[in-house]
Amino acid sequence: IGVRAQDPIFTQFFLVPETLNPAVTGLANTWNAGLIHRRQWPDGTRKMDTQYGFANNMVNDEIGLGATFLNHHEEFTNYNYSQFNGAFSYALELDSDWQIRFGLLAGYGRKNYNFKNLLLEDQINFDNETISNGSVDPGVVNYSDTIDFFDVSAGFLVVNENAWFGAALKHLNRPDISFTEYGNVPLDLFLTVHGGYYVAFEGSPLLYSLGDPTLLLTANYMRQSQYNRLDLGGVLEFSRFSFGIIAATNPEGKSTNSHIITSVNPVVSLKMSEFTFGYSYDANTSKFGNSQGVHELSLTWQSSRRCDKCD
Repeated sequence: IGVRAQDPIFTQFFLVPETLNPAVTGLANTWNAGLIHRRQWPDGTRKMDTQYGFANNMVNDEIGLGATFLNHHEEFTNYNYSQFNGAFSYALELDSDWQIRFGLLAGYGRKNYNFKNLLLEDQINFDNETISNGSVDPGVVNYSDTIDFFDVSAGFLVVNENAWFGAALKHLNRPDISFTEYGNVPLDLFLTVHGGYYVAFEGSPLLYSLGDPTLLLTANYMRQSQYNRLDLGGVLEFSRFSFGIIAATNPEGKSTNSHIITSVNPVVSLKMSEFTFGYSYDANTSKFGNSQGVHELSLTWQSSRRCDKCD
């Protein structure tokens, strides 16, 4: 039996790019922190919740430091995955406009499979309708409820005032995530290639009355093992709020039943002083069934006190 799965991913990658690439650590050049919560398929039996948090800043003109946290829980299997990481970035000025940044992420992860909650056939006594505490299956004894592992990721980012392009590769050390004592299951590499471009919006006076609009065109390609996904879309940004559409696509269909567009995801955000609140909803367009979509809530904070070229 083979089991495959993707890393947790987020629709609002452009609002919380720390989920993709450690090279963005300290990019704001001020204290920057945030939280994002994703509820996928909010049906009672299929619900999956993912939380991600981060905080970072530059410690001098070239070096940024930060920390991240990820937690993922599946209701139907009681599986839980959590990870703490430290993030490091190094920035180099290419010229007066462009900068290249290199990032490294390293931390400690734990996967909890909760095998103690498994109910096997030999535990069920049909005569007296009772459940015994243990099983005679020798394989169960060798299962480990938890797996602890060290994980390393790296990435780069090229950025200026109006554009950014980057890539990252997660799980460089291929940690073993086998739940059996003598198993060997290296965690698949996770590749992400992403970018964005800001366009000054030549719109009506009504749009300009709302506050200097710009159009962000953005895309994010992800691949892990045989699975792939390309998110692309546009977001119209004003001084106090933004709205847009991100489409999730499957560019490398693996079967005749594959869908090119798997979901259409409206995104809105509201800026209040140093805080930005974001919400997105993934509306399923495939034949997956009544999934009730995916909801994401994000809250980010960016200090208004900047320190460009400080000692």
